[in-house]
Parts: sequence; C-alpha cells; structure tokens
Amino acid sequence: MLKPQLHQSRSAQTLFLHKPFIHGSRRSTSLPIWSRPSLLNKHRNVRVGLIPSNTKAISSSRSSDSSSTPTTTTKTTSTTTMTTTPTTIQTTPTTPTTTTTTTTIVTTEVVTEKFISVKATIAVTLTVGGFLSHLGLTRGLDDITDMLGQSLLLELVSAELDPKIGLEKEKVAGFAHRSRRKEGEVIYETDFKVPVHFGEVGAVLVENEHHKEMFLKDIVLDGLPYGSVHLSCNSWVHSKYDNPEKRVFFTNKTYLPSQTPSGLVRLREEELVTLRGNGQGKRKFFERIYDYDVYNDLGEPDKNLRLERPVLGGIEFPYPRRCRTGRPQCEIDSLSEKRSNKWYVPRDEAFSEVKQLTFSAKTVYSVMHALVPSLETAMANNDHGFAYFTAIDSLFNEGINLPPFKEQGILKTLLPRLVKVVASGDDVLRFVPPETMNRDKFLWFRDEEFARQTLAGLNPYSLKLVTEWPLKSKLDPEIYGPPESAITKEIIEQEIRGIPTVQEAIREKKLFILDYHDLFLPYVSKVRQIEGTTLYGSRTLFFLTREGTLRPLAIELTRPPMDGKPQWKQVFKPSWNATGVWLWRLAKAHVLAHDSGYHQLVSHWLRTHCVTEPYIIATNRQLSVMHPIYRLLHPHFRYTMEINALARESLINAGGIIESSFSPGKYSIELSAVAYGKEWRFDQEALPADLIRRGMAVEDPTAPHGLKLTIEDYPFANDGLLMWDAIKQWVTDYVNHYYPDSSLVQTDGELQAWWTEIKTVGHADKKDEPWWPELNTPEDLIGIITTMVWVTSGHHAAVNFGQYVYAGYFPNRPTIARTNMPTEDPSPEFWKNFLKKPEGALLQCFPSQLQATRIMAVLDILSNHSPDEEYIGEKMEAAWAEEPVIKAAFERFKGRLLVIEGIIDDRNANSELKNRNGAGVVPYELLKPFSQPGVTGMGVPYSISI
Repeated sequence: MLKPQLHQSRSAQTLFLHKPFIHGSRRSTSLPIWSRPSLLNKHRNVRVGLIPSNTKAISSSRSSDSSSTPTTTTKTTSTTTMTTTPTTIQTTPTTPTTTTTTTTIVTTEVVTEKFISVKATIAVTLTVGGFLSHLGLTRGLDDITDMLGQSLLLELVSAELDPKIGLEKEKVAGFAHRSRRKEGEVIYETDFKVPVHFGEVGAVLVENEHHKEMFLKDIVLDGLPYGSVHLSCNSWVHSKYDNPEKRVFFTNKTYLPSQTPSGLVRLREEELVTLRGNGQGKRKFFERIYDYDVYNDLGEPDKNLRLERPVLGGIEFPYPRRCRTGRPQCEIDSLSEKRSNKWYVPRDEAFSEVKQLTFSAKTVYSVMHALVPSLETAMANNDHGFAYFTAIDSLFNEGINLPPFKEQGILKTLLPRLVKVVASGDDVLRFVPPETMNRDKFLWFRDEEFARQTLAGLNPYSLKLVTEWPLKSKLDPEIYGPPESAITKEIIEQEIRGIPTVQEAIREKKLFILDYHDLFLPYVSKVRQIEGTTLYGSRTLFFLTREGTLRPLAIELTRPPMDGKPQWKQVFKPSWNATGVWLWRLAKAHVLAHDSGYHQLVSHWLRTHCVTEPYIIATNRQLSVMHPIYRLLHPHFRYTMEINALARESLINAGGIIESSFSPGKYSIELSAVAYGKEWRFDQEALPADLIRRGMAVEDPTAPHGLKLTIEDYPFANDGLLMWDAIKQWVTDYVNHYYPDSSLVQTDGELQAWWTEIKTVGHADKKDEPWWPELNTPEDLIGIITTMVWVTSGHHAAVNFGQYVYAGYFPNRPTIARTNMPTEDPSPEFWKNFLKKPEGALLQCFPSQLQATRIMAVLDILSNHSPDEEYIGEKMEAAWAEEPVIKAAFERFKGRLLVIEGIIDDRNANSELKNRNGAGVVPYELLKPFSQPGVTGMGVPYSISI
C-alpha cells in the first residue's frame, strides 16, 4: 500500500563554537540546532554563538537575492589581539612584564537554507453528490473546514533522492484554502516555501480533509525556477475519513520504468500495488482497485430459478474477464454472484457527474429504470404484433401515452428527444423518424438495400467470400442432421446469369455469404422452448454484379432434428410470383433477426465492450500513469468499464433488454461466449487482418493501404482503412519516440507484465493459443496498440452509432423473429391464413409492440453522442502536449483526420459508388471522425463510452 508520510521541514542550523588554541592545536566543535517544524514557513531564525569569556559577540545577517527568502547565513569568526600593561606592584625586585591576551570574537550568521515561494492552484470540479453538494450534516462540517483553510493537504515530492544520504527528500506540505469559484469549478490555493535544493517536483500527495469525495481536475505549481508544473488529475479523491491513505498525483512528464527519477521509484511501484488490491473482500465505491473475475453476475437465481444463468469464463464457456466486485455468492447457486443496486467500478472509471453536462450512460440508466417500466405499464395488454403497418407509423406520428410518473416532467427532462409533453400535460413517447425512413420509407422492401447494408450498414463485419463448394456444416451430423447445404449449384447457376458455373463464380470472387448456420443451429431447439420466439440456422448467398453491388441469390433456413421430427431445411429465392415473394420477405426477416442478434452480441458487445475490459484492467494494474503506453491508451479506455457495468445491470442480464428483444432470448450472452471460443483471435481484430480473414481483401503492396479489396466499393472497408492508417501512423510516431530500439521493449518490466497479464489472466481461456503476437520489438508494440485503439474507436463507432439510423424503423432490421416460416410443417388453417393475408404473417413474425418500442428507445439512446463527447484526435492529452515530438505527431494525426472527413464527403457525393450514393440511399458516414451532439450517424469517439 502506498503510505506517504509527512516529513515536516526541519532546517539543521549548525552553530560553530571556536575555542582558543590549546596545546598548540585548534579544535572546532559543531552543535546542530533544529528549528521548530512549521507549516507556516517561519524559517528566519538567528542563532548567535558565544565563548564563555568577557568578550563581545557580534551578529550579522547576509543580504539575499530577491527571488528567494534567506533563511541560512554563513558563519564567520575573527580573532583580535589586545595588548595591556598591568599594574606593577613591587614587593621584591622584579622586572616589569607586558602581558598579551588573545580574545576570540565569534560572529555567527543565520545558517538556514534559502527558500523559493511557490503557489499551488487546485481546480476542483463541481459535482452532484460530491463534497460541494449542500445536503447533510457533513456539509456543514466541510464548510467549517473550508473556512479554516484546511480543505486539502498537499505535499510536494521531489523527483530526486537526497544525494548526500540517498533517501527521499523531505516533503514540503501545506493546506490549500478555498479561493474563488468559476464556471463549473472551485479553485483552491496555497503557498509553499520550497528549499532551493529541493529539485524538480515529481509528484504531489493529496489528502481530502472533507467528509465527502471530490473530483480533482488539476494542480498547477507556479514560481519554480524551471517553470510551471502541471498535474492533470481528473480523478476522484476519497475523504480521509473513508481511507486515510493519501492520493499521489504525478506530474505530466512521461517516463519508462528504467528512466523513473530516483525520488519517484517507490511511489511508482507502491501506487501500482494499491491499484491491484489484494483480491479480498467486497469492493467499496470509493476504491480504485482493478482485479479480475468471471461473468457470474448476469443471473439472479435467488430471485427466480428462471433467471439462473451459466458462468461465462472457464472451460465450458470461455470468455474475457470482467472487473471483480467481491459481492457475496448466491444462496441457490454458489458459483453465481449476488446482484445489487450499486455496481462497483474503480472510482476513476465512473462517469463524472458534472452539472452542466448530461452523460449518455445516465440517460441509458433513465431509459432502463424509468421509461421501460412506463412502457411496460402502458402496453401491458399489447404484447402482440402490430395489426397494420400504419400502426408502426403511428409510433413516429401520434406516439404512445405514458402513465403518470412519480416525478412529473422527469422523463421529458431526461429524454427530451423521445418524450414530449402534450396539451393535457401527459407524457407521450414519440419517436423521431430515422434518416433511412425519411429518405425511403420502403427501403426495407428492396433486395438491393438488403444486400447493400451488408457492406455499408450496421453490421459490416459478417459478410464473407465463398471459397469452397459445396457448402457444408462442421457440426456433428448425428445430432444436427446431414451437413450438406440445400443450396445447390443448380439453384445458384440459375441466378448468376452470365457466368456458366458456380466454380467460375468462386474463382472470380463473385459469391459472398452471411453464414449463421453453425453458430445458431445448436440453439434452435432451446430457443424454441421460449414462448414468443423461434430460431433457425441460416445461410444467405449474394452475387457481385458488374456495377460493384451485391444481389441476394438465396436464403437457406435450417431446423435440426427435434421433437421426434427430422431435420428441416428449405431454400428461398427472389421470386416473381406472389406466394414466392412473401415467403422471400419472411425469410429475409428471419435472416435480419439473425444478423441483428449477431451484430449486437458479437460484432458489438463481444468484440468491442467485452474484450476491451481486460485491457483496461491490465493497463491500470501493470502500467504506471507515468508510462508512455498508459498515457497513449488512457483516452481510449475512458468510461468503458462504467458502461459495461451498466450493461451487466440492465442490458445483458437475465430478463434484460437483450434477452427480451433478440432472437436467442435467454441464450443470447451464452451464444456470444460460443462465438468467442470459436471465432475470436486478437491477431485478427486488426482491420486489415479481419478483411483478409473474411476473404474481403488480399495483401497487395502496390495497392492503397497495402490491401486490394475484393469488393472495391465497400464503404466500411474503404473508410475504415483510412482511419486505420491514420491511427497506425500516430501510434508509430508515438512508440518510436519512446522505444527507439528493441532492447527498451524487452527490458520494460511494466510493459512485459502488462502484455503477459492480458494474455494469461484477462483472456485466460485463450492463454495457450499460438496466435498471440510476441512483444519483442517496437513494431510488435505498434501492432498491438493500433489494434486496441482501432477496436475502441473505429470498430465501435462503425457498429454502434448507426443503430437508430438503420434499426430505428424496425422492419428494416427486426431484432427478433417470433413465428416459424409458413412452409415448416404448416397446419391447413395456418397456410390458409397466410395465403389470405400474407402481410399479417409478416407483422406477426416481427417484434411485438412492446419489444419494438422498448428496443427502439434503447437504440435511440445508444446511438446518441453526448454534448461532452471526446472524438478521436480532437483534443490533445496534457501529457502529450508537454513533449514537443509527441505534440507535433498528434497535430499531424489530427490533420489526417480532417482530411479523412473531406474524403468521405467526396466519396458519398460520387455517383459512381453505388453502395453509398443513389436514390433514397443514406450516405455512409459512420467513420467520419467528428460529429455534433445527438443522433447523427457519424463521429468516432476515442473510447467505448456508450
């Protein structure tokens, strides 16, 4: 544990006492005299040394430089010889004698050290619920503390050890007093008297004297001979009454472990020990401890056995690790952890509750805990399908009357975009039409749009090149039936006019597939036991046209053997007869539900939110805040753990939004664990590697970005590679500055421990995989960091901020299919009703009214940029700005991102690019780096903060 101690300054002033020569030798003794410890810097003390004789002592003071306070003077002595002639008393014949007496006069000047006046300015952010709130008895006590000028105790730490004794120099301490208030902040100040030989300030220890925590923004020290010192804190400082340990904040200077100034080595190591914790006990809200645990808190078996869920993380269901909370185990299932109203995340990972700003996470919380229950009350009897398409339209026109909320107007305040107040004073949930609906209300009907969105829609990560024929399952045929696909070469060759054979189409790279067969098929029988939903394994084939667009060829839906029935599978094709057309539309609805589930559970949750949490934990446990890689990654990790905890609380939990709104139902997150075990590889999360893995690109040193795309007009890939290259160049410039050669990478103990912990603890279930990158060279490090940065920025933005744009009008992307295909074992009555009113069959297949409105509200919030959004490359971190080389590299990075904005605009205006331009087509803007607040369908934040 970090145990910084206060060593109050004691100036050792030495008094020299000089005696007359004795036996022909001069002896000198010294006596140390210590000044009284004081925080008030009363250091001007005068000590005068006297010899016990009848001589006069002379004291003098030395003049001083105007920039420092003289508290130490040099010692001087002078020896005066006086000759006297004593009175002669003649009693016997004697010879008159002259006696010489030597008197030593000692002049001792003040021997205290020079001090420099240093002013500290501390900015504390106004928060809701922090020490600046005006509630409770402790508020009054804290006001008194402020009045007494004892709000914060600060101790300055020298960066260097004392060269004489090899120990840490004594800290200089002082209390900060409340000075003034400015917008959103309270300013505290204090003055220090710092010894001239103190050296550079390397850190500041802070003790919060209040009863409540405070959010410390920064500390600035002025008056030091080498210029101002800045410490960017942006951290919650606990009350000393919660934890007596002081917080340490290092300056904005960056150091590899081997380059750490000697006076900071202990603090650097002990701070990491503090952050790791001891793995024991339940975590308290004010703690900053980072540790690992499995996902054993999604279920709630003590409440209801139907809410029991398996542990994710381990042999059966491999999974990334989450942050440990230390809550007690459930009574019914000892492997599961009890849920609670407050979810621990390390204190600095939580959203700051700044009064002037509204964080999206808090809005999500409002949707979960206020709007959704209101919807469920309002639609208690409407958990069935929409009767007409016009009823869907009414969600955007009339809206839904909400029941009175206990706090009138609260929903309108929290969700002004969604909730309107009508003349009667009632709250109405009225959705804003998404841009896709505004441009073409019937886009969801069109096959070309269905295909286009695999390249330029919400889930551009699933489409693969077909490289083998025939299509075959890898599942056990004894359990799941014959592995051969029902999509035969005859079916395909009828559709690919102009190319004689399937083999030729494969050779020319013309066939592509959305393959959800083997992942979903094992869950079909389980999901079908859940009332109000169904599932198939599916394959969807597309053909690349001469225009560079995709044309859907066939959809195969498969049910495994179950309930005594054999395997069922059927192929659906675009048709030119009425029955075939409606069957094709229903088949598309099923595939879209599969794609929506895979998008939300794998492309989005698993591959961004979930896999990133171990990176964050390891970074805080193994890399000091002074480490260059910590400083590089920190903005990309902001608030992710908070939003992940919120997801575990209300989104991916048993009975939560995901389970109740997506096709896999209660097996949703379990299915993501299966995908993690089968599909996830760190080395293939880099965008170029992902494209190559799916057959969507091949390496080509002569091509832009070193890749040749299989589909040239692939908006996600084209824009993504621009972003990837810009990120990689920035990371390269940064890493090469701190690691000019491989030996620095190999000998960096913090860095090596960080990478080892990510592989063996954070992703423990894959620790023995051979594909983990080595970390021996700067190039290795550049690849690892670029991948992490891409996942948290570009990848997440591409799959998150278009959710309302593409799925806000849910017929375009239904999240669940509730009924089987009419051709699967139909009863005569069912088939008759389908033929009579096929529109009704489609509406019944779509999500219910409650499911649709609930998920639309959530997607609206998840697609929203908050006013304080931090976009990649927009704001420079304080530590980067202090290093000229890094500052220049960042400016170049920002310039590249501005260029990318223009390139994307030009591409969207190019009528030759059919996958991003055309009648009713929404431009592809998800990877435009910057955005205004709101639901914009563009903007790439630094981190996964929503």
